Amino acid sequence: MTAGAALGLIVLVVLMALLIWRSAEPSVQTFGASFLIGREWDPVHHRFGAMPYIYGTLVSTLLALFIAGPTSLGAAIYISEFAPRRLRTALGFLVDLLAAVPGVIYGLWGSFILAPWLGSYVEPALKQGLGFLPFFQGPTMGIGMLAAGVILAIMISPVITAVCREVLEVVPAGQREAMIALGATPWEVVRRAVLPYARTGIVGAFTLGLGKAIGETMAVTMVIGNRPDIAWSLFAPAHTMTSVIINEFAEAVDPLHLAALIHIALVLFLVTLFINMLARLLIYQISRRVKQWSL
Repeated sequence: MTAGAALGLIVLVVLMALLIWRSAEPSVQTFGASFLIGREWDPVHHRFGAMPYIYGTLVSTLLALFIAGPTSLGAAIYISEFAPRRLRTALGFLVDLLAAVPGVIYGLWGSFILAPWLGSYVEPALKQGLGFLPFFQGPTMGIGMLAAGVILAIMISPVITAVCREVLEVVPAGQREAMIALGATPWEVVRRAVLPYARTGIVGAFTLGLGKAIGETMAVTMVIGNRPDIAWSLFAPAHTMTSVIINEFAEAVDPLHLAALIHIALVLFLVTLFINMLARLLIYQISRRVKQWSL
């Protein structure tokens, strides 16, 4: 029964891939590989290109991971290693609670509070201090790629923190006691004993956060600006693969337009699959190195 359940998950994924492929086949046959590099999206004239949406998805996701990664890992280290017991319990409960908040709540908060605050204070300061870089040029409207990256970072931080905290807490006490016996400071214990042992789980936590950021829809749609352009500036509005699907799917009456949207879903499926495979390969290599180090 357990083997059947495991195989059933694989069959389900394969069936999903086949269904998406069959629905996207008209777009695949019409545009081919040019669909991935095309920059024009014109349903009226049947010209479709997914490059702006792929670009928006990758940039917003990497920006979110760049912001949330160090912060989440630092929070997990403090909660599991340095925080007092009572504060540790309260912080752990708060992190778990934030991870369960629906995305639309984050989206509303981002639209009415975060985006105006970014446009009024953060983006002008970044433009004044780092305006010589192409990433911080252009009008500061609040709505754009930076807002999407920040809201995604806020959304994935509780997930990464919660998983990293659980991984750090299951590190055997002998790892810490051995370093303490050698006269190591608390931070040296964390850096040389705890983190190397928990490295595989930490990579898994980052992968889980990355997958959540790629698949997030509502919050990103409400703050990214929804304009299919490719721009260097993080202040400019953009689009993601998930946001274009949710914005246009209900209005796609033309079969080719609908197939193009499902084609984007197919690309998103393949990107997610590639990231998971890459993460598994990375975890395997890290696990092998940790075993060699322990021997």
